[in-house]
Amino acid sequence: MEPLKINLPFHEHPLTPVKIESECDWCGLKFKGVVDGYKCDSCVFGLFHKTCANNKNIAHPSQTCGNILYHTFNFYKGESRCAGCREKIYDGIYFICNKCVLVPTRRKGRFGSSYFHFNCAKYPPSEVIDVPQHHDHKLKLEMVISCFTCAACGKDGDGYFYKCHECNLTFHVNCEKYPAEVTHFSHFLHPLKLFKGEPPAYTDGKCRLCGEKLVNSEVFYHCSACNFSLDLHCVFYPPKQNPHNLNIHDHQLTLMPKSISFTCTTCGLNGDRSPYVCLPCDFTIHNDCSGFPWVININRHDHRVSRTSLIGVVNSVCGICRKKMDWSCGGYSCRKCPSYVFHTKCATREDVWDGKEMKDEPEEEEDIQPFTVIDEYTIHHVSHKEHNLRLDKSGIFIEERICEACVYPIYHHSFYSCMSCSFLLHESCAYLPLWKRHVLSPDRHSYQYGNYMNKCKACGLLSNGFRYKAAESSFDVRCASVTEPFVHKSHPHPLFYTSPRGVCSVCKKEAHHVLRCVEDDCVYVMDYKCALLPYEVKHSVDQHFLSLCYGEEDASGTYWCDICEKKTDPKKWFYTSKDCELTLHTDCVLGDFRSLKPGTFRESGFIRYELRYFKVVRNNSMSRPLCKQCKAHCIFPVILKTWNESSLCYEYCCSEFCFTDFFFDYE
Repeated sequence: MEPLKINLPFHEHPLTPVKIESECDWCGLKFKGVVDGYKCDSCVFGLFHKTCANNKNIAHPSQTCGNILYHTFNFYKGESRCAGCREKIYDGIYFICNKCVLVPTRRKGRFGSSYFHFNCAKYPPSEVIDVPQHHDHKLKLEMVISCFTCAACGKDGDGYFYKCHECNLTFHVNCEKYPAEVTHFSHFLHPLKLFKGEPPAYTDGKCRLCGEKLVNSEVFYHCSACNFSLDLHCVFYPPKQNPHNLNIHDHQLTLMPKSISFTCTTCGLNGDRSPYVCLPCDFTIHNDCSGFPWVININRHDHRVSRTSLIGVVNSVCGICRKKMDWSCGGYSCRKCPSYVFHTKCATREDVWDGKEMKDEPEEEEDIQPFTVIDEYTIHHVSHKEHNLRLDKSGIFIEERICEACVYPIYHHSFYSCMSCSFLLHESCAYLPLWKRHVLSPDRHSYQYGNYMNKCKACGLLSNGFRYKAAESSFDVRCASVTEPFVHKSHPHPLFYTSPRGVCSVCKKEAHHVLRCVEDDCVYVMDYKCALLPYEVKHSVDQHFLSLCYGEEDASGTYWCDICEKKTDPKKWFYTSKDCELTLHTDCVLGDFRSLKPGTFRESGFIRYELRYFKVVRNNSMSRPLCKQCKAHCIFPVILKTWNESSLCYEYCCSEFCFTDFFFDYE
């Protein structure tokens, strides 16, 4: 079931309720722990705290209209000057007072408005400061727009200001917005004093409650007698002192603001400060571990996983970070597959969880099989509704025979062929399900077929075969079929997707998404492009099949690629023939357009007011054509071809780089 979406007046797209623990695009604050929020699935701008999103109108103390003290503010877009801090408000989200949209100003009868930054309206400064930074008396906030000179910095101002009525001195709000001392419930022995600059050397440089680094804050509060520090967020928006949430624990919890080592019962990870505790139950929890969902879908498992106690789980590792699970703590596990367990914070990461709580949603059993069985050897596939497909296990090789799904050749593999036309599918491709989850995206991807050109998010190759598509990502069927653990013949250990970017151990290039070995002291990394290089391939350079070789450490001498006629490094991966007399670059054998089906077209754009269509063709002529961009003979097995109406001739692109430059450097 799709989650309920809401529409807000200042954003053009519907917003989806999600759990977030990142910075809000409206208020700019990062809440501690996982909180309710909204996400826009259609654009980059759109990750909001629920408390911010629900404040369409707020009450704000103001004296800009004489005796009226509280006004209602609405969201608008535009550019003006904030009535609170007097800084410019650039195009974005801010509040405007409905009751003083047209207020006479002192300048020649002009009309002005009361505009406020989001934070200036929603989080106004304190009305009275008992302990100012730069003065001995109390300061009162004067919420009138007036010119003044700040007694702290000596600069003029024309907005709201603090005033000492005993000394008749005025101060910028920003100069005095933080009191010199505060009393906080987490440290009742002494007041905390305002501290600027680097934290003292004797401290650990972190906030006692949340553990955030104090160097990331403008200022913080500190007690030197107790070596106790709090950042601004925990001072002004502290965690609850005695929360009682049945979704977390049956009893009321107590915040223990101390430096103490513990293991969180909820997420299973270690902590070093300020847990919530229930002493009778020996229950401890991070103070930001509240609000985790109960039942969720994640991209590391096909079934739903549920919050559970891991007591009794022995010698298990988290299915995401691959680190050992603590049996005494909580986490997520699959009821259908008890061996699959996950750390709480790993399972609820933004790149793993789709943000939807499924606790009260019925689990629907969907039919994911893409075909119906006619008989033992015949099926009717969803991608070819016109005719039935027949299984062929003969293993007979026929030149230029290609699978419609993965667009890779059919060599000696079993395959399904149409009984009435030339439609072909590998047997393994015919069994691909109608939807999948992939480790690179939290969304569920639907099976799509048709000759649409897309770039795969995993390997980065252009493909016009079948694919799995979601709102923000697309995978070709080969990359979508990669599961964990991934086993490759070149490496003795299984590989996992534990973190995104890395330098591939095979091609030595940095990739956005890589698979890693998690064995101790093994730093082997492989990107998706190298991981899916075919073990066997047929090429016109040799009458035999070429085999993938993983390098020869003891190789010596000079080797040459028979395709590009340049040197090869035999210590790197290469393709070789049956008699081992060839060392061919893998890219030369396959090319950039290896996942494009020959004979298909692509409408690419206008050049000199001429709409260009590119055709995918095999490079099998007697002479290699010249590439329009690099001016070299095309060496790859599949290239792009287009007709130039102006010069009445065909033009070619040999690689993706040349294809991209074709539209920007056209002469």
